[in-house]
Amino acid sequence: MYRLKIIFLSFLFLFTAVITKTQSQVLLSEGSKVSVLTCGTGNEMYSLFGHTAIRIMDDENHIDQVYNYGTFDFNTSNFVLKFTKGDLQYMASSNTYNDFFNEYLYEKRAVYEQILNLSSPQKQDLFDRLDRALLSDERYYTYKFIDKNCTTMVVDILNETLGKKVIVKTADTEKTYREILYPYFADHFFEKLGTSIIFGKKVDQKGTLLFLPLELKQSLNTIKYNNQPISSPEKTILEFQKEEAPYSWWNNMYTYLLILSAIVIVNNKKVYISYFFLLGLLGLFLFIVGFYSFHKELEYNYNILLFNPAFMLLTYFYLKNRRTGMYYTALFSIISLAVYFLLLMNKVHLLIALPIIVVNSIGLIRLIIQNRNQAAA
Repeated sequence: MYRLKIIFLSFLFLFTAVITKTQSQVLLSEGSKVSVLTCGTGNEMYSLFGHTAIRIMDDENHIDQVYNYGTFDFNTSNFVLKFTKGDLQYMASSNTYNDFFNEYLYEKRAVYEQILNLSSPQKQDLFDRLDRALLSDERYYTYKFIDKNCTTMVVDILNETLGKKVIVKTADTEKTYREILYPYFADHFFEKLGTSIIFGKKVDQKGTLLFLPLELKQSLNTIKYNNQPISSPEKTILEFQKEEAPYSWWNNMYTYLLILSAIVIVNNKKVYISYFFLLGLLGLFLFIVGFYSFHKELEYNYNILLFNPAFMLLTYFYLKNRRTGMYYTALFSIISLAVYFLLLMNKVHLLIALPIIVVNSIGLIRLIIQNRNQAAA
């Protein structure tokens, strides 16, 4: 029985290899078409920014396949740690256009198509590249939020096919990455707050890299190649009015303000010390992840001045009843907070961080006043 199983699996492997090899050697007809599919945004975290895929159609060869670079496996061991570190492997995948269409129809997400003006050799080259990638280690890549994702991978393989960097960003190049990303979190308050906090200096650079699906769609509408548009006018495949995010009693601005207001109104030293300890713990996390992670977006995070690890010292000095230590730690923290406020003056996330700045300032000033006399003595 064991031998029969081995023989069957071997035969299945050889049969699959033959079929795959045959498919990869298909010559596209003159009537074949290559298009970029842009998928609208959704309310799940993984779908907030939309999606990009490539469609290859050839009626003569009965081909209608969609290729994308946005596939990942939730069952990957240590998934969260690998995602945080920045070495999570994404992969290229392929499915039929019908399956692709039905998936987005079910999710009620818009789909737009732009047929590319490519020569027959270029279509064939792209088709071969995509099939070759699926059958080799090229299908895997290390995901990076800005530098390497489902859109940048499509841009790269198209530019390789064209032989030069034709597809580039044509709009909003003066905006920072943070300014570009901010509106995508419109109905997701704590996701907006969280990304504002965890992203560091890199996202304050000018957003010159083409890394979002809707930006690619916009650029393809304006780019010219060989003195003609690189793509035909976009065609709407599916269109839905984006559904509002489900109402959440906690994931909103009012809960955020209520919690922070309660800390100020209660005006209890133990409450403030606990609050500062949690903020300091978060600041320590930001500090560690900035060194641990390969994600450049997490490096040089000045938000550590708001979530200052020095806050943890306040807890230590409070438990040890060392008023002098509390005074000087609070003084150092309020100076750091002032520097942070100045850094945020021209940043898009100033308003969302402002309530924490105010609560931290009130708490630190109170601690400075309460412990000033002891420190002076």
